[in-house]
This record gives sequence, structure tokens and C-alpha cells, in this order.
Amino acid sequence: MIRITPSIGIKESEIEEHFIRSPGPGGQKVNKTESAVQLRFHARACPALSHAVFLRLKALAGRRMTRDGVVVITANRFRSWVRNRRDGMDRLIGLIRKAAVPPVHRRPTRPTKAARQRRHDSKHRRGRLKKERGKVSAVD
Repeated sequence: MIRITPSIGIKESEIEEHFIRSPGPGGQKVNKTESAVQLRFHARACPALSHAVFLRLKALAGRRMTRDGVVVITANRFRSWVRNRRDGMDRLIGLIRKAAVPPVHRRPTRPTKAARQRRHDSKHRRGRLKKERGKVSAVD
């Protein structure tokens, strides 16, 4: 069980791992080893995610989520598959953690009377300054 938040935990069996050839750095055996990892998480089928969390995850994942609700993360930053696997898991967990936080709704507020007055005075000063930029008369 992978603990995401105190209320959300996903099973390791819900995450598929596929090792693929990495386009990143490597040595002499770069064309023989599969050091990149591709993680596939079926978010739509996951019972631990509520519908609201799934919708936020869908928005956050963007192109990384397929039409079927599968989040696909490819990690190939490192040369070792162990480190790439850890990196991919960390990225997936971070993405789900971010989706689990509900957005804070903005409370509309009104400006104070003093703030309105300061804005009015500032506009008045600016208008006067622009008015004084008029043409120079030929009177000597």
C-alpha cells in the first residue's frame, strides 16, 4: 500500500511498470538496456480516489492522462532503472497529492472607502498631469 495522504492509499498492484529503452545518457550498453520506466496508473478505476480528486487529477495531468483515465508517466532522467523507477513513483505520488488538495474558494471582497478615495485621488492627479502636457502657446 502506497500512502498518498492520510485518507488516500493506493495498492502497488494498481500501478503497472514497463521498462523501456531510455533516450537519455548511457555508456557502451545504452542500446541494450532498458533503463527508463513507464508507469501506468488506472486513476478512473481506482477506488481510493473520489470523483472530485479524479477530476482535479485529470486537469493536472493534462496530456499525461489517456481518454480511458490512465495516467502515464515516463521517467528517464537517470542511467539506472532503480533511480528512474523511484523518480517516476515520486512524480506520480506528487501529482496525486496535489490533486487531493481541494482548491480554496475565493471570497469576493469590496474595497474600503479609503482605498476607493486613494484610487480616485491617484486618477485625478494623473489626469491633471496629462492635461498640463498641452501645447505650448506662442505668447512670450
